[in-house]
Amino acid sequence: MLTTTSTRVVEPAELEDALAVLRREPVNNAFVAARVRSSGLDPWRLGGEMWGWYQDGRLEALCYNGANLVPLCAGPEAVRAFAERARRQGRRCSSIVGPAGPTAALWAHLEPHWGPPREVRPHQPLLVTDRMPAEVAPDPLVRRVAKSEMELVLPACVAMFTEEVGVSPLSGDGGLVYQARVAELVSTGRSFARIEGGRVVFKAEIGAATPYACQIQGVWVAPERRGEGLSETGMAAVIDYALREVSPVVSLYVNDYNAPARAAYRRVGFREVGAFMSVLF
Repeated sequence: MLTTTSTRVVEPAELEDALAVLRREPVNNAFVAARVRSSGLDPWRLGGEMWGWYQDGRLEALCYNGANLVPLCAGPEAVRAFAERARRQGRRCSSIVGPAGPTAALWAHLEPHWGPPREVRPHQPLLVTDRMPAEVAPDPLVRRVAKSEMELVLPACVAMFTEEVGVSPLSGDGGLVYQARVAELVSTGRSFARIEGGRVVFKAEIGAATPYACQIQGVWVAPERRGEGLSETGMAAVIDYALREVSPVVSLYVNDYNAPARAAYRRVGFREVGAFMSVLF
């Protein structure tokens, strides 16, 4: 029997089908799944289109096309279809990011048309934990950031982003989108920090949360306080909150060259289960 395939924008009425695909890989898909669960599939609310790859009319793979281009549960044929659609549309994203295998394949198709990128990070270990660390006690001074402390935490967020990505999040639109995202995390109680003397010395956010997994992002320690173990005790505090109140699995991904961060994450119980890849423009 001949198999037929097609690719198109997933309709809002197909929400349950899309969520079923996302549940296949709950850790890999946590960021996009959290957005879909909260916003649905309407492009205006989602912040981008959700492309679907269909086999005999059944939704089998997804690709989020917003500020990031993210292949989800995509095999080689789906990746080729998504790449062709992206090539025809032209680059609108600031990065391609996702599980290393499909992301590398997607970039291989798009590089002749979209290259050169600003940077490629081909192997970013994906880490998970489902239990509190045995050797590191949570920092009792790490707490949720209050809405009134937005102006305190924003400079730390900007410093982290600039250090991590290599460009300031305040460029382009003046930082309106980035500031709105920070405000969202603060207002929903997913921004955590240790604040001393009116200054943030450690911070992290739960950037995405579903009933199956959550993803920590934006881990940062003030440069002059590095080496004191604040990242370990601070992460233990965030893990404690996440496991008790958010999801049964906590995840994050880290640059493979960041040896101090990887050592700290190992110490608080994270184990490597895969890898992400990022292509930055």
